Amino acid sequence: MIPITGLNAFEHGGNIYTAARNGGCLTNLIDFSANINPLGIPDSVRQSILANLDSIMTYPDAEAHGLKSAISQHYSINQNMITPGNGAVELLYVLCNALRPKQALIPAPTFSEYERSAQASGCKIQYVYLNPKTGFKIDIDHLITLVEDKSIDIVFIGNPNNPTGTLLERQELESLIQAAEKSNTLVVVDESFLDFLIDDSQYTCRPLLVRYQNLVILHSLTKFYAIPGLRLGFALASKQLTDKLHKGKDPWNVNSLAQCAGIAALYDRYFQQTSREFINQTNAQFYTQLKTIPKIKPHKPSVNFILLDISNTKINSLELRLLLANQDILIRDCSNYPGLSDNYIRLAVKLPQQNAVLIKTLQNICR
Repeated sequence: MIPITGLNAFEHGGNIYTAARNGGCLTNLIDFSANINPLGIPDSVRQSILANLDSIMTYPDAEAHGLKSAISQHYSINQNMITPGNGAVELLYVLCNALRPKQALIPAPTFSEYERSAQASGCKIQYVYLNPKTGFKIDIDHLITLVEDKSIDIVFIGNPNNPTGTLLERQELESLIQAAEKSNTLVVVDESFLDFLIDDSQYTCRPLLVRYQNLVILHSLTKFYAIPGLRLGFALASKQLTDKLHKGKDPWNVNSLAQCAGIAALYDRYFQQTSREFINQTNAQFYTQLKTIPKIKPHKPSVNFILLDISNTKINSLELRLLLANQDILIRDCSNYPGLSDNYIRLAVKLPQQNAVLIKTLQNICR
């Protein structure tokens, strides 16, 4: 039996190795705890990695020229506004270390690395707790009020927000960015899951970069292209801030294979379209199936993960995590998210046959 243990403050999902060391079977595990594209690595990325294996005998391109060119073309962004990273999380730390903010504002629940990276640079955290009765909707007007008192140096917004899946339109975010500009406050918008949307045009803040010097956009490429073990992401910001990020990072922070993988992925239009259509259809189906399970309340998903309220089951998240882990199913226990409790879990959207296994297992447990 896998031993039952609580989560530490910054523990994430996707830790299949710990589960295997604790008695799980690595080859049989179905990992619903990490929000990775269930279609897996694109063939184009796999072929590019194999074709470029010999590139690891030389240093990576410190300028990441080819990768920045691919990002620039795919997202219609000037290259001098792009900072590639060893995952988007690395750039969170680089940003906070470079700017040394004193006070951060974070709507919660959200991705814990916003807090962790800010604290690592000596920053204090002010949380704004989101209300489950309103679907964890972020109240932009309330954030503007807090920013206008000029004591906030940096604001972190996940869009879509992890783990709630809530989305903000660009017009809403612009009002916050505009108010923050007057207070010399930086707004960091994490768009790491926007690639999963059929159309992100009304949500992305990329068009605002040319107008606001106080905007930073973070973007992960590991989730959509299923390469979390390779680590790849980027930041978008004004040239002045981009120069600071480049000075604050390791010159070879993105390895050669990650660079060639990113280039191949960003030019793979077929994979991108197929993935979006698949996720759009599958998460709607998965959500509908979850709603049929008595005493479980799923929050409507926007991308490839679903937040569940399990408070009516009389089983807490730790107990449910153990019950499922003993059947080689991993979930994200949300008890260590500020603003949530052991009444919540998060599920990634997987392949239909994998989703069906979880649905059947949850039905049996809830009976």
